[in-house]
Amino acid sequence: MHEDNAANAQLAPYAKERGPKIVVAVFAGAVIAILTVICNAVSYRLQGSLDPVYFVLSLFLSTNLLICYWEMCLWFRRDYIVERADYWRERRASTGLTPAVEFLAAAVPLRRVASPTLWADVWAAYALYDDAYTDSSTFGFNADIGNGFFTPIPTIVLLAALTFEIMPPVFVGILAVALFWQWVYVSSLYAVSFWLSEQRKALPRTQRWIYVWGPNAVWIVVPLFGLYVAVRLILDGNYSVVGH
Repeated sequence: MHEDNAANAQLAPYAKERGPKIVVAVFAGAVIAILTVICNAVSYRLQGSLDPVYFVLSLFLSTNLLICYWEMCLWFRRDYIVERADYWRERRASTGLTPAVEFLAAAVPLRRVASPTLWADVWAAYALYDDAYTDSSTFGFNADIGNGFFTPIPTIVLLAALTFEIMPPVFVGILAVALFWQWVYVSSLYAVSFWLSEQRKALPRTQRWIYVWGPNAVWIVVPLFGLYVAVRLILDGNYSVVGH
């Protein structure tokens, strides 16, 4: 309750608390970078070279792991997100500032960086572009919840397999087909659902591309590339497609 009240009372949750702080965007970027660097450092140690295909997939899968946590926060703080979305809506109306940029630029105490209440603001800010994320009965809401709870383990297994070759490449390819195809399919359906929504028509074109089409395109294009890699793993019967 203290966390919720603090978040509602000011722009950045916990901003007035003492102690070392970190900018939200810097923390998120650091998590993804650290995971990606560790994976590629291990791969380099094992294979003696850096492979661009492996790098792209390790970067994408590492990013998904962080986003999975955000999506869990979407579920655990779903009622709070509705309240917080109203806050961001009112603040944008009164200041003209962009909620997503303000949130990502906010400095928060290091001891709060794992707080679900903090990361609920990801969805509260995004709800200004797609209000489906304030309604637990919508496709977009449930698609992200599903990704958050059901893809972390397959993601970790696939990342480990591509790094350490702990499974036969045919099995890894089958897992990769299942995982990457569901991202292509679900992301495409979300894009269609947003295109058909009335809210899309009310948003300026620039905002649609920056906050909706752009990020969603990544979750279609990279998984399409991942499908190619998966098929190669199956047909080749080895890990040569990722430089092994």
